[in-house]
Amino acid sequence: MKKTDIGGQAVIEGVMMRGHNSVATAVRKGDEIIINKEYVKPLTKRNKFFSWPFIRGTFALFDSLIIGIKSLTYSAELFEEEDKKNSSKFDSFLQKVFGDKLDDVLMYFSVAISLILSIIIFFIGPTYVADYVKLFTKNTVVINFVEGLLRVAIFILYLVLISRMKDIRRIFEYHGAEHKAIHCLEHEEELTVENARKYTTLHPRCGTNFFFIVMIVSIIVFSFLKWPTLYIRILSRILLLPVVAGISYEIIKLAGRSDNKIITAFVYPGLLLQKLTTREPDDGQLEVAIASLKSVLEDEGGREFENI
Repeated sequence: MKKTDIGGQAVIEGVMMRGHNSVATAVRKGDEIIINKEYVKPLTKRNKFFSWPFIRGTFALFDSLIIGIKSLTYSAELFEEEDKKNSSKFDSFLQKVFGDKLDDVLMYFSVAISLILSIIIFFIGPTYVADYVKLFTKNTVVINFVEGLLRVAIFILYLVLISRMKDIRRIFEYHGAEHKAIHCLEHEEELTVENARKYTTLHPRCGTNFFFIVMIVSIIVFSFLKWPTLYIRILSRILLLPVVAGISYEIIKLAGRSDNKIITAFVYPGLLLQKLTTREPDDGQLEVAIASLKSVLEDEGGREFENI
């Protein structure tokens, strides 16, 4: 079995796949599969500094967020029923202010809001709550550990809650289709629905796995810190996020190309969490994932099994 770093994400009624040279978003609309392809250069390839180990993780994460939100927005727009003529005065105002740059502005704004909310919910919130543990112990290792457990618990609860939503379950089926298509590629089988159908919906390079590893790594990194004032703790968590992201990225990269038992055991809990974020897809959803993957492979030039 060969390893590839091609991957993607589920979008509304579709799948986005990302290769070394292009990003393809395939969306099913009725009996038709619509494919939108863009040629992109990853941030980690635009500057040598961005590609350094333990540095590249932060830039890769930011890059993935931008491309992911852009693909999700594209899929959503295909199903919008409202005509631009019915847009609000505020929409018209934004269009006048930003012109052709409006889509880019909204995309970066969405990324910023996503990052801010994630930091508040998964880092600042647990830090604030864990402060009350000082009423029972002064041991900073214990307090930091409790903070980490709270972070993991919030993450799992979040996944459980959204997995119960009907529309999200549909997206999770496409998520499973994405993984099955990648497994089919890695096993060097012809990309057909029949071949992809037999594979698991779980994959070690999944974003769910990455975010769970972020939670675990943050417990380890933050355990070395003392427990000063609340504001200093919050600031330290924010400043150390690139460090946590960098370490987590290297682990997920290693997990994607290694069969080492220690690495496998470390990422195994994240694989289990994918049982929440993936569902068994139907043949139509597999067809969409394969169409997206084939579109990306057209631009790989034999590089689909290179690790970057």
